Amino acid sequence: MAYLLKGVSILGAAPTDLAIVDGVISDKAPDDAQVIDATGLVALPGLVDVHTHLREPGREDAETVETGSRAAALGGYTAVCSMANTSPVADTAGVVEQVWRLGREAGLVDVQPIGAVTIGLAGKQLAELGAMADSAANVRIFSDDGFCVADPRLMRRALEYVKAFDGVIAQHAEEPRLTEGAQMHEGEVSTRLGLTGWPAVAEEAIIARDVLLAEHVGSRLHVCHVSTAGSVEVLRQAKARGVRVTAEVTPHHLLLTDELAAGYDPVFKVNPPLRTRNDVEALRQALLDGVIDVVATDHAPHAVQDKECEWSYARPGMLGLETALPIVLSVFGEKWDLIADRMSIAPARIAGLTGHGGDLSAGTPANITLVDPSARWVVDPAELASRSRNTPYAGMNLPGRIVATFLRGEATVLDGKAVK
Repeated sequence: MAYLLKGVSILGAAPTDLAIVDGVISDKAPDDAQVIDATGLVALPGLVDVHTHLREPGREDAETVETGSRAAALGGYTAVCSMANTSPVADTAGVVEQVWRLGREAGLVDVQPIGAVTIGLAGKQLAELGAMADSAANVRIFSDDGFCVADPRLMRRALEYVKAFDGVIAQHAEEPRLTEGAQMHEGEVSTRLGLTGWPAVAEEAIIARDVLLAEHVGSRLHVCHVSTAGSVEVLRQAKARGVRVTAEVTPHHLLLTDELAAGYDPVFKVNPPLRTRNDVEALRQALLDGVIDVVATDHAPHAVQDKECEWSYARPGMLGLETALPIVLSVFGEKWDLIADRMSIAPARIAGLTGHGGDLSAGTPANITLVDPSARWVVDPAELASRSRNTPYAGMNLPGRIVATFLRGEATVLDGKAVK
């Protein structure tokens, strides 16, 4: 199928026509191309998420690769990196290949599995990093996300190991001895509510340790879901020294604060926790400055019984794929170059996803997202494509509607609806 996008604005530039022929962007469309009136729409390179939980295998009651892929496509994504905390854990070539094949079968986005750093996420013994890297899934990011690789010797070994194939270790920065029993950010609100606090230093101490290890080894480190102002400063100093470190921030940490825990609604329980307004402002500035490289959703679907319960028993995590771009638009406005870099170009580069994060020039793969920046929509959990409903944005009026998504020239979303 060939398409002609009439009057589209590429990254906010003057309107032009954009042709898609045989899966790539072309200078000219054939006469039989399907014409799409893109007047008022903005074309972005297809979004890429380096931090998604698809739950399959093992927790298909919360999400599957297929339902998560549909949510991703509707959110403007053409590629997502699926975290390893499945059941069984994605710590072998067999499991990562299973996830990769499920993604190919769904055909809505490219699903790139992330392999576990340690066997069973237990933090005791390195997983089959080389075998996963050599598998059909071609794994390049490894993470025990949900758990910190707390043993510094094991972390060093992992960083050394992945150098052989230019892999990256993505760390969930949380010193577990400082967060035992923690329920939310440690601060004035946690004291008032009587909930055990998760101190900022628990994140910052691990990041400080790991940038030193990465600097010593000369390897690539990626820091998951940065959430504190102190972490930003550690990263800023590390980057100034030339350490090979990248970092991500979630949409919810760019918008929401720990004050939302005051109602004890478990939908606002997340790991790392929502922080203070000062942290939110620091994270926003760090994303603008490039100290934080990417926006990653940390899309974490949960079944009803795991969220609609008492705060202390609720699982941490929020949905994110279908609302990420609107949240970023609501925070930063129509900074299209920034959005393209932080939500497509940089994450594709970190993950090594060839063909994604392109510049939308002729001859490049047609991985494209069309956005209507003038549209607004109210988040209704019942209308989300995810199998779960744990969104913190229910009832919120957000800017920016995803009109269409193209994966290598094939429409996965048209007129705001999934094609299949």
